[in-house]
Amino acid sequence: MAHRFWNSCVLVFVLLVGGVLGATYHVSDTFQGSSFFSGFTFQTISDPTHGRVNYVDQATAQNLGLATVSGSDFTLRADHTTVLSASGPGRNSFRIQSNKQYNTHVSVYNIAHMPQGCGTWPAVWETGEPWPTEGEVDILEGVNDESPNASTLHTSPNCMMPASRTESGTPTGLDCNTAVNNNAGCSVQGNDPDNYGPGFNGNGGGWYAMERTDNFIRVWFWTRNDVNVPSDVANGASTIDTDNWHTPDAYFPNTDCDIASHFGAHNIIINLTFCGDWAGNVYASSGCPSSCVDYVNNNPSAFNNAYFTFHWVKVYE
Repeated sequence: MAHRFWNSCVLVFVLLVGGVLGATYHVSDTFQGSSFFSGFTFQTISDPTHGRVNYVDQATAQNLGLATVSGSDFTLRADHTTVLSASGPGRNSFRIQSNKQYNTHVSVYNIAHMPQGCGTWPAVWETGEPWPTEGEVDILEGVNDESPNASTLHTSPNCMMPASRTESGTPTGLDCNTAVNNNAGCSVQGNDPDNYGPGFNGNGGGWYAMERTDNFIRVWFWTRNDVNVPSDVANGASTIDTDNWHTPDAYFPNTDCDIASHFGAHNIIINLTFCGDWAGNVYASSGCPSSCVDYVNNNPSAFNNAYFTFHWVKVYE
């Protein structure tokens, strides 16, 4: 009897520990409405990607209507009324960074609208300092309305991804090292054209989620009208189980990359820049008019839709 009781206790312990370490997470932070102002800091740094942008502080963003709250929604936008001087600063925009840092966690982004338009380069990503030693995870990032979105890792050397793995997206790069391939990183392109830009916005947005452990990093996307979106994602549940979610759009295993040593404590960053190292370099091939910098300078009304609206962001640990 004692032997049977001991075995039962061991089984329960294994199941409980396996659940906590494997797929079950509990909400640790919720950012919704005005709580974005207390949970994030507006950064006024020079754009490291050399964009035609001027990142403003929180007071300026609020005074200019670039950071607003409507009900429980939080909106971040770029200036869309000012013609810029060619010799002056770039277009006023935003770059916010979470005050907290995270290691093993899941972040879920309930987004109603993302920036769109020629010259735009919006991103939702996580990284730490010093870069790239602490790694970078690009969850949502794109330029010039080109779709679909690709999720990407950027790391220090010796982090490779296998060509074949369990994911619904298509790998477009296998070496995550920032020092090679012009810092393209190891990317996986999603298979849903509505996961970015006008298609995303036309559907009322959707959900992005990223899970990071020492064994793997996974990224998912669901459109707003996806009947298969997990209920814990759609409802912003207090507890989530990622093993009940569908095959990830992007899967980055530790097969040939020691994730624990390549990724440190990360902040969440949400920003919108223009032109620069990516959007500017592919601007002409994106079918956009004029040159990128001239377009951004002289066509403020083109950026009327250059904004994020978040229903909420939740972090689970």
